This record gives sequence, structure tokens and C-alpha cells, in this order.
Amino acid sequence: MKEIIFATNNEHKLSEARAILANRFKVLSLNDIGFEGDIPETATTLNGNAVMKAQYIYDRYHTDVFADDTGLEVDALGGAPGVYSARYAGEAHDSEANMRKLLSELGDSSNRNAQFTTVIALIEKPDGTDGTPSLKCFTGAVKGQITREKYGRGGFGYDPIFRPDGYTMTFADLSPATKNDISHRGRALRKMAQYLLNK
Repeated sequence: MKEIIFATNNEHKLSEARAILANRFKVLSLNDIGFEGDIPETATTLNGNAVMKAQYIYDRYHTDVFADDTGLEVDALGGAPGVYSARYAGEAHDSEANMRKLLSELGDSSNRNAQFTTVIALIEKPDGTDGTPSLKCFTGAVKGQITREKYGRGGFGYDPIFRPDGYTMTFADLSPATKNDISHRGRALRKMAQYLLNK
């Protein structure tokens, strides 16, 4: 089975990726390869951050690696928090604080439209010794609404306040399998998997 590094130690993201890529790829975490420390993500776009994270790990391990960056874009907030979603309320990456700030900023606005977007950057080592690594990016998105309060016990991040279009429950209320079927990350991961399988 082909091994590929996912440049994260986020257990929620890992479980999603492993569920979607199961039986096709062995997904290794940063912990699995013994990487410790922080990976820079100082770009101003999701694409830029995903590429930066994948490149950082590739430069150290020279093997196939992918990284993701995800943003929640809220229409009434001009697309915020966007690329700053994970640290919207500060550098602590505190999901509860992020949700409180988002709901406070949105207030009683009747426009609750929002979109989750994930960009995955895949870097593959060259087949020969003289080749250059290849870079491909895959994007997945899902539209929905920001609820007025939190619902559900599952998921992570903003999941308790995001209700995808066509559903009456938030991401945090949906089963992991259902969420993977429709989520932004799930869609990007399936695009990457399809590309790898069709090579």
C-alpha cells in the first residue's frame, strides 16, 4: 500500500483522511514520522498556506506529502474569517473562542450564508533521480448557513454552528460518514485520491 504523509497532527483531520483514503493509501501523520515543531503558515491565501506546509515537510523528508488549509468564509463578514479561521480569536487556535467571536460579529444579521473551503497541496517525489517534485492542488467547498447557536456534540472547529445546504443539522450533528461524504475536506481529498489512482 502506498504511503503518503499528511502534514498534520490534528486527529480529527487524520481520521477524516484515513476514512476517505482507506484501502488505497496508508496516511502517516507528522507524529508517525517523528516530526516535532511548528510548520509555518504565514501566507495570505488558503492555497499559499497549503503549499507552504507541504513544501516544508517535503524539503525535510523528500517523500510524497500533502497538506491542507481550510477557511470558513461568511458573506456578511466580507469573507471573514477566511484564511484566519483557526486563529480568528487569537493565536491559541481556540475553537470555542473562535465561534463566540464569529457569532458576536454576525449578531442578528439575517444573512447567514457561508462557505467552507479546503485547499490540499500534494507534492510528489520525482520518479527518477534527476526529476523535480510535482505540485498539484485540489479544492473542495460546501455552502451552508451559520446557525444562531451551537448544535451537536461531534465534529471540530466551527462544525457546531455550520449547517450545510440541504440538511437540517450542523456538521457537528451529522455522522462522521455523512460529513465526509459532503464536506469541503472530503471533496478535496477525493479529488486528490482520484488523481493518484488515475496516474
